[in-house]
Amino acid sequence: MDATFWALIALVIFLGVVIYYRVPGMIGKSLDERAAKIRNELDEAQRLREEAHQLLGEYQRKRKEAEQEASEIIAAAKREAETLVEDAHKKSEEYVARRAALAELKISQAERDAVAEVRSIAVDVATEAARAVLAGKLDAKASADLFRDSLKAVQSKLQ
Repeated sequence: MDATFWALIALVIFLGVVIYYRVPGMIGKSLDERAAKIRNELDEAQRLREEAHQLLGEYQRKRKEAEQEASEIIAAAKREAETLVEDAHKKSEEYVARRAALAELKISQAERDAVAEVRSIAVDVATEAARAVLAGKLDAKASADLFRDSLKAVQSKLQ
């Protein structure tokens, strides 16, 4: 009996012990349990993947809505800023126009006052000169009459 025969006998005994203790069933059961566990993990991973995909879609939708709302807010702010700039421009133009009109009124009033003052001074000077000239040439009564007539004539021209 050589070594090959003894190896064959050892193999048969080993297989007999393995079958006797139902090792193939235990291995199959263990593999089935492991396969079920892997299947459950795959199902759970698939469920989590789908849930993550839904959350991703929801967040993308919310992001788009937020971006749209932000762009609307920016557009509204730009429109409001343009309106404020236009209003400020109009108000400043109106203010400048009012100030210019007021300045023109003051200038024209000052011109009228200056002309009236010059006329008044001219009348006074002319009256005094006429009185002085006539006083030397006329008597007192004739000079008073001439003064009154001249004063009335100048006053009527001023009015």
